[in-house]
Amino acid sequence: MIEYSLAMPSCLKDTPPELCRRSNLTLWSERGLIALLVFAAIAFSSSLPAWGEEMPQGRSQTANSAGQAPPNQTPPDQNRPDQNPSEPSATTAPPSKIPGVALYNLLQKKSIVFPDIAANQERLSAGQKFQLFVDNSGSVHTLSWSILGAALGQADNSPTGFGQGWDAYAKRFGASMARGASNEFFGTFVISSVLHLDPRFYPEVNPTLSHAAKYSVQRVFIMRNDEGRDVVAWSRLLGPLMAEGLANVYWPERNRTVGDTLFRYGVDLATRAGGNMLREYWPVVYRKLGHSTTTAPRH
Repeated sequence: MIEYSLAMPSCLKDTPPELCRRSNLTLWSERGLIALLVFAAIAFSSSLPAWGEEMPQGRSQTANSAGQAPPNQTPPDQNRPDQNPSEPSATTAPPSKIPGVALYNLLQKKSIVFPDIAANQERLSAGQKFQLFVDNSGSVHTLSWSILGAALGQADNSPTGFGQGWDAYAKRFGASMARGASNEFFGTFVISSVLHLDPRFYPEVNPTLSHAAKYSVQRVFIMRNDEGRDVVAWSRLLGPLMAEGLANVYWPERNRTVGDTLFRYGVDLATRAGGNMLREYWPVVYRKLGHSTTTAPRH
C-alpha cells in the first residue's frame, strides 16, 4: 500500500522535500491561473447586458453631435444677442465636496511621462483604454521605475532566486516590466472595459500637501466610472493582484509563496499611492516646462 505524507498531501512519502515543495508551487500557480481565467469569463459575461442597455444612449449622443438638439433644451449662449462675447459663460461649476478644491487640472495633450493623467473628460471607448494600456506599459515613469526598482532589488538581493550579476539585473528589470504590463492589461484595459470604469487620473487645482496625500491614497480605492461618478476602483485593486498571480509563472521558484505574492501586491498598492502624488502635481511641472493646462469642473 502506498502511504502519503500528511504534511504534503500531494507528495509521496519518499519524495525529497525540495521536489515536493516545487510540485506544490507549480500546482498553486496553475490553480491561480485557472481562477484568473474564470474571473475574466464571469466578468465578461456579466457585462453583456450592460452593453446592450447603453446602445440606445450611444445613438442619442450621436444624434446630438450631428446637430439635432434634444427637446426642452435651452439654446446655446452664442444665440443670445444680449451677451458680451468677451464675458465667460454664466454656467457655474458644481461645488466640490472637498473644501478649497473645485476644479480638475487637466493637461491639454497626453503626457509621455504619465499617459494616464486626463487631458479631457470625454468617455473612453474600449479601443482607447487598450491604447492607454499600451502607452502606460512603455511610458517614461514605467521605464524609470523598472530601472530603479531592478537596481534596488539587485542591491538588496531581492528576490533571492535571481542571484547577482548583470544577467540577474536584466531578469529583475524584465520581470518588473512584465508585471507592470500585466497590471495595465488587466486593470486599464480588461477590467475597466468590462466594468465601464475610467482608468485615468484626474489631478486637482492647487491642492494643499495634506489634501494631495489624502486624495492620492483615496484614488487607489476610488475612481470615476464612464459616467463620471465615483465608484470602487476595482481595476486598481484587482489588476495588480491578477498581475502578481501571473508573475508566479516566471518568478523564481523559491519566491512564489503566498506570502511573497501578497507582499508584492501590497508594494504595488503603496507604489500606486506614491505615484498618484506625482500625478497630482505633474500639471504644475508640465506648465513650468512651457506647456499649458486647462481646468474642468469636478462632478
